[in-house]
Amino acid sequence: MFLILEHFIITALRMSSLEMQRFGEKLRTLRKQRHMTIRDLALTLGLSTHSHISELENGKKIPTTDFVLKIARLFNVTTDQLLKDELELDLDSLE
Repeated sequence: MFLILEHFIITALRMSSLEMQRFGEKLRTLRKQRHMTIRDLALTLGLSTHSHISELENGKKIPTTDFVLKIARLFNVTTDQLLKDELELDLDSLE
């Protein structure tokens, strides 16, 4: 599974900034659904600052493999749902 995830991360590096925003949009949706601020999420993930999450949500940074795995586990979604633009989040199952 890790090799497949690495493939998606490498593919993401090649994406245009518009396509890369899908990950950020999904991250923002998941965070807001849990009524979390960017700072709340940063603290939950053990980050000292929230700027990295803000940059990810705005499509300015590309997530690392480790970050994608942490988000998938935290919000109980698959890495495919996070990384594949054609897959939507099943928000009904997350509530």
